[in-house]
Amino acid sequence: MSEAFDIAETLDVKGASCPMPVVKTKQAIDDLAEGSVLEVVATDSGSMSDIEGWAEGTSGVKLLEQVEDGDVYKHYVEKTA
Repeated sequence: MSEAFDIAETLDVKGASCPMPVVKTKQAIDDLAEGSVLEVVATDSGSMSDIEGWAEGTSGVKLLEQVEDGDVYKHYVEKTA
């Protein structure tokens, strides 16, 4: 889980629904330095597929892990470029 990553910033998008978790993730990742890891904490179950799809289609980011913890979904995204 998160212990494996050196998290640079945590983005809390709990309560936000599609497309806001992805929009906010993109904005936050743009502000990070290359090699930094962003933790995204969401309550929208759709964020699992939305953030995965966004990361796969976006150069310069890599989805490291997604964790479902009850009603909370955590996403770990690394800025690679």
